[in-house]
Amino acid sequence: MVSSPSEQPVRVAALYRFAALGDHAALREPLAAFCRERSIRGTLLLAAEGINGTVAGTPGATAELVAHLEAIPALAGLEVKYSTAAAMPFHRMKVRLKKEIVTMGVPEIDPALHAGTYVDPADWNALIADPETMVIDTRNAYETAIGTFARAEDPETETFRDFPAWAEQNLGRLKGRKVAMFCTGGIRCEKATAFMKLKGIDDVYHLKGGILKYLEEVPAGDSLWEGECFVFDERVSVRHGLEEGEASLCRACRHPLMPQERASPLFQEGVSCPYCAYARSEADRARYAERQRQVELAEKRGKSFPIGTPPEKP
Repeated sequence: MVSSPSEQPVRVAALYRFAALGDHAALREPLAAFCRERSIRGTLLLAAEGINGTVAGTPGATAELVAHLEAIPALAGLEVKYSTAAAMPFHRMKVRLKKEIVTMGVPEIDPALHAGTYVDPADWNALIADPETMVIDTRNAYETAIGTFARAEDPETETFRDFPAWAEQNLGRLKGRKVAMFCTGGIRCEKATAFMKLKGIDDVYHLKGGILKYLEEVPAGDSLWEGECFVFDERVSVRHGLEEGEASLCRACRHPLMPQERASPLFQEGVSCPYCAYARSEADRARYAERQRQVELAEKRGKSFPIGTPPEKP
């Protein structure tokens, strides 16, 4: 975990909005300056199709940023999920220009116009408990490895770019079915459901606000969620109530690890884990071991050593 820039609590805001941003490049520098002036850290992605990102700062600073974005006419109605962190979960602030705010590689779809039907967290259980509903996790394999919904089908994708091919291969099973889709914060589902509708799957639904909103609003005793939810910052995972989870990150391959995986003889802090132990060369492991030595020395001196953030693979 990264040191906090102040003594105030750290508030994390995961946000996105599909909207026509013809001048998105012009927003980059003013937005970066706005965040830097308030010691906000994280990543914001800007594209002609909208905005996506996760940032953290003091409660006041994050509130100012959300109000600033909402004041941009195209971004009014921003989807935002808040949570807290014990310390600042990002090393720096980045505002990047992208072709897509979440990369699927299918330019002909427009989620702002053609996404599926939203389902509020309070109504989600009834939908996915119906045996006639096909439940699909649109996240990637390293995310689903630590948690998912009961009965959910895992496409086992490595990146979101792989999802259209999986959907094409499974159209026969999907047609004529009620399809319920979910992802971390809702953004991938908007594109995934729009893609499904493009392919003739009309009875398609997605969880509004994603897993994060479900874990925030649905009591653990009523939940159909199993495990923890991977997040793209130094917290690694969250659970019900959006409390920080038990997962940590392998610094060699960046795969999330639960305590039982850290107990494996194949795990060595900063060097290897059960997912990458046999996939790295001796030279790689030697390099990782030296990096880990530098991390530990920095920690003893009370300094932060930036060793990379979780993978940006959605």
